[in-house]
Amino acid sequence: MKRSKVFIILAVVLTLSMIFTGCTQDASPEQDTSSGQETPPEQEAPVGQETPSDDFDYDKDITVVARDAASGTRGAFHEIMEIIQKEGDTEVDKLVVGALEFDGTDKVITAVEGDLYGIGYISLGSVSERIKAVAVDGAEPSVENVQSGAYSVSRPFLLVTKGTENDLVRDFLDFTESVQGQEITNDMNFIGIVESPVEYTSSGMSGSIKVAGSTSVAPLMEKLQEAYQELNPDVVFETQAQGSSQGINAAMDGSYDIGMASRELKDEEAAELNRYVLAIDGIAVIVNKDNPKSDLASEDITNIYTGGITKWSEVK
Repeated sequence: MKRSKVFIILAVVLTLSMIFTGCTQDASPEQDTSSGQETPPEQEAPVGQETPSDDFDYDKDITVVARDAASGTRGAFHEIMEIIQKEGDTEVDKLVVGALEFDGTDKVITAVEGDLYGIGYISLGSVSERIKAVAVDGAEPSVENVQSGAYSVSRPFLLVTKGTENDLVRDFLDFTESVQGQEITNDMNFIGIVESPVEYTSSGMSGSIKVAGSTSVAPLMEKLQEAYQELNPDVVFETQAQGSSQGINAAMDGSYDIGMASRELKDEEAAELNRYVLAIDGIAVIVNKDNPKSDLASEDITNIYTGGITKWSEVK
């Protein structure tokens, strides 16, 4: 009899424990079990506000990443951001001592991607998920904002030639300004400037075209060359991308047919070259993906690049 009662008590305890366990499993970790309502999802921080980051130490030094002196992107960015400053009759680049300087867009991306406290600048068309492009003075770096003027950090992509172009070079330049060329430009997040482009028809030409210059222009140039060769398979391109200065000098001395530049020409360069605007491009200011900053004032960017600000805690 006593044994029977013990079994009954054990059965009741087991049943109650199973019921309790089932109830706790039904309560979702996303729900407030006292009210039965779901907890609202986390909201993304709007532009200009910081995203919380437990691992980000604001007292760490900022790693300043820049392009090399031959880069058109550097020339344009440093001029717009007043990193290049007048000292008497001379313009001086006041880039902070110790800044990391790289001779290619991807090298800048890699440096910022691998450094939590890094900051750099690249072509808007080269922005990817590897890094984060921040707003400048509250304006997001987008094609629409560059077109409207809300995002002011922008520059032209130029193609330059010397003297009278041969028929093949002229035909390729016509293609870049055609419906097909402008579509490629816009698809790559650059801004085509031809108001009423016309359809390009294959010329059936053959021969080679030598192109040199800006690493920022090079990805767009590559796509334009590929599309042109599909229509004109007997045309061959020889391309080198080592910076805007290389392209401008190569066009001036005649060693290359077309120079690519991602900055405006200096007066002495413009006097010797034909200038064609390929596109308008924004220059994106980039930080590490885990940097909580999403908006920087242009004044702070200038101070970072000239040494007036050295730590993220000093950024407004």
